[in-house]
Amino acid sequence: MSYPPDPLGRPDPAELRRRVDEVWDRVAAVGGDPGAVTLVAVTKGFGAEVALAAADAGLADLGENYAQELVAKGSELAVADRSVRWHAIGRLQRNKVRSLAGFVHLWQSVDSERLGAEIARRAPGASVLVQVNVSEEPQKGGCAPGAAPDVVARLGDLGLDVGGLMAVGADGAIDIVRRGFADLSLLADRLDLPVRSMGMSGDFEVAVAEGATMVRLGTTLFGPRPLRPRS
Repeated sequence: MSYPPDPLGRPDPAELRRRVDEVWDRVAAVGGDPGAVTLVAVTKGFGAEVALAAADAGLADLGENYAQELVAKGSELAVADRSVRWHAIGRLQRNKVRSLAGFVHLWQSVDSERLGAEIARRAPGASVLVQVNVSEEPQKGGCAPGAAPDVVARLGDLGLDVGGLMAVGADGAIDIVRRGFADLSLLADRLDLPVRSMGMSGDFEVAVAEGATMVRLGTTLFGPRPLRPRS
């Protein structure tokens, strides 16, 4: 369902609040504790007006996949005096770290020591999650599950604050998706890491049932993304 049309492209505040409440109802319905799950509102593909609306609706954690969008929206929200926590959630190139360092609260997609070293250089002591490719699909980012303990250790040696693990759910049957999330939770337990960022609009209930402490939702909150213009 899309929002009613608005001349400035802003979501309807009442509808956005209703959708957030519905998310918490769905979290509770699968046995999750809404008070223990962080909702990251993913504004990828939407304009800054959607990020502003999210902030005004009390959504303090915003996620972006693309460095250029995060910097642009982060700058605009700062000018508008909105205090939010930006999460870098997409596959990250080392040459983008410098531009992001002044904005990012949590780097969620760190999958190698080389990337971690650049973050540590530009943002010493930064909070990070290690992205794990639980489905082992080549098109998805993340280190192999077997490599995760070593990556966690090496990032810690760099002075980064490794709070947990992150994963993108598998493409496929629900039992495959569930298995990947369960594996991530078990790995986080074994490494004594509290944060498990897993679950997006299509699978967040499965993720919560398997122990997610953070979910990343875009279309569930804001409706279909606008089409990206062709270059």
